[in-house]
Amino acid sequence: MKRTLGTCYYPEHWNPEIWESDAARMVEAGLTWVRIGEFAWSRLEPTPGALQFEWLDQAIDVLGRVGLRVLLGTPTATPPRWMIDKHPDMLALDVEGRPRGFGSRRHYCFSHMGYREECARIVTLLAERYGANPYVAAWQTDNEFGCHDTTISYSDAARAGFQRWCQARYGTIEALNAAWGNVFWSMEYNSFDQIGLPNLTVTEPNPAHSLAFRRYTSDQVVEFNRLQVDILKYHSPAPVAHNYMGRITDFDHFKVGDDLEIASWDSYPMGFLEDRVGADPAHQRTYARQGDPDFQAFHHDLYRSVGKGRWWVMEQQPGPVNWAPYNPAPLPGMVRLWSAEAFAHGAEAVCYFRWRQAPMAQEQMHAGLLRPDGEDAQAMREVHQMRDELADAPDVQSAQAKVALIFDYDADAAWAVQPHGAGLSYFGLVFDAYKALRKLGFSIDILRPDTRSFKGYELVLAPGQMHMPEDQKQALAAASAQVVLGPRTAARDQDMSIPVPLPPAMPGLDVTVDRVESLRPDMPEPLAGGGAFVGYREILQGAADVILYCSDGAPAVLSSGHLHYLAGWPDAEGWDKILRPLCDVAGLTPLEMPGGLRRRDTGAERYWFNYSTELQVCDGREFAPISVTRDVLT
Repeated sequence: MKRTLGTCYYPEHWNPEIWESDAARMVEAGLTWVRIGEFAWSRLEPTPGALQFEWLDQAIDVLGRVGLRVLLGTPTATPPRWMIDKHPDMLALDVEGRPRGFGSRRHYCFSHMGYREECARIVTLLAERYGANPYVAAWQTDNEFGCHDTTISYSDAARAGFQRWCQARYGTIEALNAAWGNVFWSMEYNSFDQIGLPNLTVTEPNPAHSLAFRRYTSDQVVEFNRLQVDILKYHSPAPVAHNYMGRITDFDHFKVGDDLEIASWDSYPMGFLEDRVGADPAHQRTYARQGDPDFQAFHHDLYRSVGKGRWWVMEQQPGPVNWAPYNPAPLPGMVRLWSAEAFAHGAEAVCYFRWRQAPMAQEQMHAGLLRPDGEDAQAMREVHQMRDELADAPDVQSAQAKVALIFDYDADAAWAVQPHGAGLSYFGLVFDAYKALRKLGFSIDILRPDTRSFKGYELVLAPGQMHMPEDQKQALAAASAQVVLGPRTAARDQDMSIPVPLPPAMPGLDVTVDRVESLRPDMPEPLAGGGAFVGYREILQGAADVILYCSDGAPAVLSSGHLHYLAGWPDAEGWDKILRPLCDVAGLTPLEMPGGLRRRDTGAERYWFNYSTELQVCDGREFAPISVTRDVLT
């Protein structure tokens, strides 16, 4: 499969007289894919039942006749105003019980059955009309599930749906009370219709209740997406994708991805640096015009896993965005670097958002490939460069890495419910582990939590997985790879209670967590010889071998054979200190990446990406600032 480029286009925003010239310029720029339609419901159906598809017919025809492949989005992320009049209770409610109102996008509750029926209707109309259209080569469901904190809703529809979900899951109210520990504080229920939502309580709600509601909410996203996918697949042979976002973790992307052929995500490196990476000010200044050197790569690897090997960048930042706290322009060369990095991680397509900058509304400050007047914007030169480089590039390649990292959305939910310390999160812990591995020069596969075969991996990390099923424990215990667990591995059962035997209760590893503590930011626990635990720490007991001590003499790492348990959250130096000896045991050869230099191996290529504004030297070679270097592996 060839590596391809694309863009996101909004023909409804522009005079039809320029559609043909836009299409011709897209072809000249080397683009293959054009995504359209995902926000167009009000133009497709201005009033209930008054369908106006003729403009979309024309737009698809204009694009397709010049050889472009259309990816058609379902418009369900932007219900029109008349929809709110028809279903006034379809709006999501925030944690304070306030409606998330009309006037932007994503103003719906996943649990509202009336809105689901409306979505099924419009998706069916689109699929019937365009399912056999030769120019429509792919579909996208909705847009950016969860963006703007829109996954969780505290509406009446969510409450009723949650009650039904609880009854289906637990069977009897007695079983639910026992599983949640509702004898505590007299929180017991007499019937399922008494169960409310875990908000507006006097103090924190029962963590079991909160986790169950997050799981219910995740299931609603899966069902909402599946409803559309089933309709599209019935009418069309074209593959279906969804465009996920960076660090949106409040629904299970793996379960959504099980119904899709392609995973995609929207990559905004500089916006995410300011908004989601969690970096300190010095790091933000250093990479203000480049983005974090690891954040994009992490999501590339994550969505490659979600897509079962098939994935795209559906929206690639081409210039300044409009939504971050600060929105600088990228340095020259960064759009090419971001694009090449995606292909190095196995992307089939990189699509730039957007074709032409909008002169109106919320995103008028968001750059495109063209300025609002139609002239080329900053990124177009680099898109042309990518076009030329892809002309003789190899097909999409994938090769299993030697290092794997397990990512579990349910664990992220558990940490969100019970972080035990300000600023602590499952994503943050796993991302720190990923960054440490990348600094050692490794390519990484991210695995879904139900993976049970680890054949071919030499090192597997599963940090922070709060609930670990017994069959997963057995699979990790039987793996030939070096396995890194902790902190908080198997710390809770499936309903958020502390299990007995005490965690981690790992076969073949005599380790018990005696007690835990969270650490103030100004009180790290030093490790012997350098590095520290930050944020979270466990005091361990057991007969396993102590591999590393804390400065107070408590075990920092306990090991037995190929199983290793971390007693805390390491800082960057601590991760390096812990991982290097494990790499030696695993037969892996680390190569420290200086500054913003990173490398990635594909099947037959090795890429080096220098995010730094300075020359970097590694392995006897020099890498220019803001550069991409490609080696052919033999």
